[in-house]
Amino acid sequence: MSAAEITLVAVGVLALVAVVLVNLAQRVDRLHRRVVGSRSTLEAQLVRRAEAAAELAAADALDPASAVIVAEAAWAAAVHAPRLVGGEDGDLADTGVERGLVESELTIALRAALGDAEDLAELRADPAGAALLERLESTCYRAQLARRFHNDAVVATQQLRRNPLVRLFRLAGRAAMPVTFEMDDEVFGGAPPATGS
Repeated sequence: MSAAEITLVAVGVLALVAVVLVNLAQRVDRLHRRVVGSRSTLEAQLVRRAEAAAELAAADALDPASAVIVAEAAWAAAVHAPRLVGGEDGDLADTGVERGLVESELTIALRAALGDAEDLAELRADPAGAALLERLESTCYRAQLARRFHNDAVVATQQLRRNPLVRLFRLAGRAAMPVTFEMDDEVFGGAPPATGS
C-alpha cells in the first residue's frame, strides 16, 4: 500500500468517525430540547391543575374545612412553588424535588377532600359540582400524562448521555444531566376522565 492510499484510508476513517460524532451530538441536542419542551408542558399542566383545584375549593362544593385545605394547597402549587421553567437549563435538579413535594401535598389534600366514591357521587349529583369535578379530573389526567412524557424524555436523554462516545467526547457540552420529576399524582386512581373534554 502506498502512502497516498494509507492517507486516503485514514481520511475516510476520520470522516466516518466525525459523521458518527456529529450525529450523536445532534441526537443529544434534540433530546435535551425535548426535555425542555416537556418540562414546559408539565409546568403548564401543573398550573392548570392547581387552578382547577382552587376553583373547586372556592365553589362551596366542599365542606368548609376541606375547601380551606385544598385552597391553601392549590395556592402553594400555583403561586409559591418553584417554577420548572424560566431559569437555567439545569434548574429542574434544584427545583424539581421541592416542586414535587408541593404538588404531592395538593394531591393529598384533593384526595382527602373528595373522599370516597360515595362522596364523589354526591358531588357529581350537583350540576355545578359535576362540572368543576370534570374539569379537575381532566386537568389531573393531563398533568399525569405530561409528567410521564417528561420522565420518558429524561430517561431517553440519560441513557444516551451514558454512551461512552458521548461521555468521552463531551458531546452533551455543559448541559446539566436532566432528572425525572416525581410527585404523587393519583387523585382519582389514575383513570382517564369520564368525558373527553
